Amino acid sequence: MTARLTPVARIALAIGAAGVAAFAYGSLVERTRWTLRRVDVPVLPPGAEPIRVLHLSDLHMAPWQRDKQEWVRSLAALQPDLVVDTGDNLGHERGIEGVRRALEPFRGVPGVFVNGSNDYFGPVMKNPFAYFAGPSRLGRRASRLDIGELHAFFDELGWQDLDNTATALDLRGTHFEFFGVDDPHKGYDRLDLITAAIDELRAEDPLGDETWPDEASAVVRPTVTVGVAHAPYQRVLNSFVNHGAQLMLAGHTHGGQVCVPGFGALVTNCDIPRDQVKGLSVWRHGLRSAFLNVSAGLGTSIYAPVRFACPPEATLLTLVPTE
Repeated sequence: MTARLTPVARIALAIGAAGVAAFAYGSLVERTRWTLRRVDVPVLPPGAEPIRVLHLSDLHMAPWQRDKQEWVRSLAALQPDLVVDTGDNLGHERGIEGVRRALEPFRGVPGVFVNGSNDYFGPVMKNPFAYFAGPSRLGRRASRLDIGELHAFFDELGWQDLDNTATALDLRGTHFEFFGVDDPHKGYDRLDLITAAIDELRAEDPLGDETWPDEASAVVRPTVTVGVAHAPYQRVLNSFVNHGAQLMLAGHTHGGQVCVPGFGALVTNCDIPRDQVKGLSVWRHGLRSAFLNVSAGLGTSIYAPVRFACPPEATLLTLVPTE
């Protein structure tokens, strides 16, 4: 006759079974439950036409991930006016193969991008509990990835590199200034270069000068200013707000990747508050503020293929006029 389990043993068995079920769901179901999040952001000047911005982040692409590639390809049917890619596109030494397949339909659509650490370095096995001690660090065994080939492909698409620089675009009659930084998670951001980049950008724009061509016929062009980074560290967000950003976009956090229903993310892998680890919020610094969209991203490391209460996502932001 089998001995009866004690109450403690029954509880332990139930917890273990629940853990196994949760892991199975997170790795087999939710990890591939691709989600499109739609939000409206009131940042355009009055009377401007709405602008559709597709925010992609953290693909962590491996060549065999065909379902993910096909889902990303399908987003081209949304006909975005702009694509913003906030990094960590590569997840394997041959990840560029999958990135090419996923993003080829966006050729000719205006786009901007910044680097994430996994565009430089390949994934390595890590202790997941180490994230509770603070942001992750580069593993000694991390292999170098071909970021040059990734940038060459983005250039083929017609996308502009925002790593520690600035650029301008006109979209549906609205003038945009974009500035961004290289990956803050690895300390590659050069916030000291942003001021000079913005000044140079504005110096080349005659319509940005309120006294041009003369005082009597001054032309003022309403401008929307957007800051882009991979990892939303507070130092970066504060600097962006100080430089006049009205909208900021980032990724990196995976939305926590493994969350607790009703509580949210357990970790952020940077110093952003947990309640702003994903989605649209308002970031305040001093007397200024800006909308902040943090993408939960579309992928995971191939060594940690699980999500829970945090499905992979892309975001379609519809920029609309302010009231």
